[in-house]
Amino acid sequence: MTYVVMDNCIKCKYTDCVEVCPVDCFYEGENYLVIHPDECIDCGVCEPECPAEAIKPDTEPGLESWIKLNAEYAEVWPNITVKKDPLPDAKKWDGVENKLKDLSPNPGTGD
Repeated sequence: MTYVVMDNCIKCKYTDCVEVCPVDCFYEGENYLVIHPDECIDCGVCEPECPAEAIKPDTEPGLESWIKLNAEYAEVWPNITVKKDPLPDAKKWDGVENKLKDLSPNPGTGD
């Protein structure tokens, strides 16, 4: 098992999760975070830290496309280990459904 970041992170990008991760397996895009599946040790400490409830275990049904997306972007985006401010409109976007179309493929700034 590993953990995966879902679409509710898109355009919110809270980073509470990165600070508690003991193996630094989060990677930052311009408006989204991903978890590297080969680096995640399945400890689960990130899941309750996410204010947007965007982190789920990969054992839940229907997550195949999100697992693949996390793996792909974790290979090209910079690693992030330090908490940053969420995106300016995070509260407005939290809970909005079907945000995949709003995902930016651009990398974030990393630490």
